Amino acid sequence: YLSSCLIGLGLLGAVGETKSVVQKDAEFDVTYNDTVTSDNQTIYAFNHTISRNKTEGVRVTVDVLSEGLESPILFVVRQKQAVLSFQVPLILRGLYQRKYPYAHVGRTLCQPPTRAASETQYFFVDVSTLSSLGTHYQLRVSRVDSFTLQTDKKFSFTASPSQPQYFKYVFPDGVDTVIVKVSSEMNFPCSVMSIQDIQCPVYDLDNNVAFIGMYQTMTKKGAITVQRKDFPSNSFYVVVVVKTEDEACGGPLRFYPLRPDELINAGNRTKVLDVVVSPAINSEVYVMGMLFCLGIFLSFYLLTFLVIKESPNPISCASLTAGKTPASPYEYGSFADNGSTLSSEAVTDSATSTDNNYGYMERSLDSVGRSRQESLSSVEEDDYDTLADIDSDKNIVRTKKFLCVSDLARKDKRILSKKYQIYFWNIATIAVFYALPVIQLVITYQTVVNVTGNQDICYYNFLCAHPLGALSAFNNILSNLGYVMLGLLFLLIVLKRDIVHNRALLRNDLNALECGIPKHFGLFYAMGTALMMEGLLSACYHVCPNYTNFQFDTSFMYMIAGLCMLKLYQKRHPDINASAYTAYACLAAVIFFSVLGVVFGKGNMVFWIVFSVIHILATLLLSTQLYYMGRWRLDSGILRRMVYVIYTDCIRQCSGPMYIDRMVLLVMGNIINWSLAAYGLIERPNDFASYLLAIAICNLLLYFAFYIIMKLRSGERIQCLALVCILFTAVVWGFALFFFFQGLSTWQKTPAESREHNRDCILLSFFDDHDIWHFLSSIAMFGSFLVLLTMDDDLDTVQRDKIYVF
Repeated sequence: YLSSCLIGLGLLGAVGETKSVVQKDAEFDVTYNDTVTSDNQTIYAFNHTISRNKTEGVRVTVDVLSEGLESPILFVVRQKQAVLSFQVPLILRGLYQRKYPYAHVGRTLCQPPTRAASETQYFFVDVSTLSSLGTHYQLRVSRVDSFTLQTDKKFSFTASPSQPQYFKYVFPDGVDTVIVKVSSEMNFPCSVMSIQDIQCPVYDLDNNVAFIGMYQTMTKKGAITVQRKDFPSNSFYVVVVVKTEDEACGGPLRFYPLRPDELINAGNRTKVLDVVVSPAINSEVYVMGMLFCLGIFLSFYLLTFLVIKESPNPISCASLTAGKTPASPYEYGSFADNGSTLSSEAVTDSATSTDNNYGYMERSLDSVGRSRQESLSSVEEDDYDTLADIDSDKNIVRTKKFLCVSDLARKDKRILSKKYQIYFWNIATIAVFYALPVIQLVITYQTVVNVTGNQDICYYNFLCAHPLGALSAFNNILSNLGYVMLGLLFLLIVLKRDIVHNRALLRNDLNALECGIPKHFGLFYAMGTALMMEGLLSACYHVCPNYTNFQFDTSFMYMIAGLCMLKLYQKRHPDINASAYTAYACLAAVIFFSVLGVVFGKGNMVFWIVFSVIHILATLLLSTQLYYMGRWRLDSGILRRMVYVIYTDCIRQCSGPMYIDRMVLLVMGNIINWSLAAYGLIERPNDFASYLLAIAICNLLLYFAFYIIMKLRSGERIQCLALVCILFTAVVWGFALFFFFQGLSTWQKTPAESREHNRDCILLSFFDDHDIWHFLSSIAMFGSFLVLLTMDDDLDTVQRDKIYVF
């Protein structure tokens, strides 16, 4: 043993000559009580037999019995191809250089590989100190039972910051992918699970566990999917380390000590954990998942083809509407009461009479058809709007108490078609410039995750995250295919209708010229494009879902909600609907506030006050715009006109609103939006993006419900196809929202806390609850678009001067 003694002497040669070196033959599972000083060094010699086909763990456990140590004890374990050293008390550092001493230390030794079938190897434990006082310690070396984990068998163990644990797993034949699950009944102390290659040393302390391999923090749950191709030795270590502090897992952060060199008692940080390694899905499940996904959405293509093939041709409106006169306005009864005319004059500055007829003259279909055919020159909307007599006509027509669609469909069709086609081209341009950097960024995210092994970067459902190539959660990406396929299908349906309508215009079909809701397809094209982009960006978000890229998943949801509301309004107000530039500017402002809310909104009272004020003011301005059909001005005289309206309508004669149907909608809308603003100000939800999306969806649902109710009350009907779409879409939305609120992960919390919500796959062993949300929500959005496309088909044979505006 001369070489061992010389090595021991060399370790202490820098500080002085060792006066005595004692080497002892030691045995496993025997506790050695001894004393060490700067004058003596003890070497414990162990030998054990290892085999090539069996891995046996060896664990060294040390306790220091003396208190108030002048210097720590140094333990050096020398093996054939590895050296492990540590001091006792072991000092582990936390945030702000806090120091936590641990007098009880346990470390597992790395087993060197052997080529022989069986081999006896020696290892030595050197004990030394620089303290001149005698320091008492206990040393025990023991074999680790169940060091090699068995497939599908749970193993329980205990770990602490100074007593990490790791185990070996060997891939069985025929298994290429496994999922390692570590669980505990205790939230805290915070811990880290790591997957490392079979090599020495093993990084099993809080300050080095992130050096190699894959790792993630955990409270109650942790799961990592491991592929055989990443480990050439067909085996790996499962390392579990308990952290010195809980801040990384969302726990409380202890008070910073006044004296930086002060040692802090960490208390009892022992944690009981379970580990189980199970085979993951095979290639057949991947194929079944992809075929299932494609099959669902291709069936919609087939169903659409069958429905279009069986659709009857519309009857000409000439025979159905000849000789008919409009029914009483909306057939409302009490809604036909006269309103105040002074308020309309005061706010709109109209110099004309507000009599119900407003000088409006019926136009025959023949005269209108001729005027459209004779208007062959290129006409621009701005040229049309700047004529003085037309401006006067706007005030006369748009302030009528009861409007027909013909009143708000007076502009040349070519002008409006150009205006609404800009929606499609703008959103296509936005999509390109938005999607390209997003794709580049998420590729970078995925590369960082794969290179660093830090799985805290991405908030997956780790219990159902199936990798494919470089993608960590391929199932969450695949399930977004429905948005793209159904968005494309909707574009094809709209294109078909557009072609049919244009052919009808070319042959001067009266249905197309003067019957039904004016057909403008630009917004529908924009909606289909937005649905496809939602699928693409949602897939990009799920490449690495986290706090910084959540807006990728929601930006086009805002677009879809806004475009749907604009389409509903455009149906009865084609002449006065917002331009694409105004609409997208408003949506850009919404996304801007979404980003600000995610970054600065968490618990920031100033931000919530500013946002709530802007929300309420925007609601009031929009309400005024809708109520007066745009015939009002925001200028220095607005306050004077408001006072005049209040005086004439509320004080002098106490009259009701002139446009009572619009007033009902706007009052309800203001109540809902003011309530949402108050909720945000009081509760200040952490997920600001979802809160903002909820505002958009609530307003869309309110407007849609109002539209349906007013449509039915005005004597119109909903055709069978539209009714089926409405009922089907409502049911699918209900199921979709159920799966959405399951909450399998959340970036509002720490990664470890997010993993507490992880759950196993529930469909085909491949898709989880959130994947089903993707399936159902894409179908529901497609159904919602079909509702908007078809719900006014009953009016295709009704003259526009007999269709009321609401």
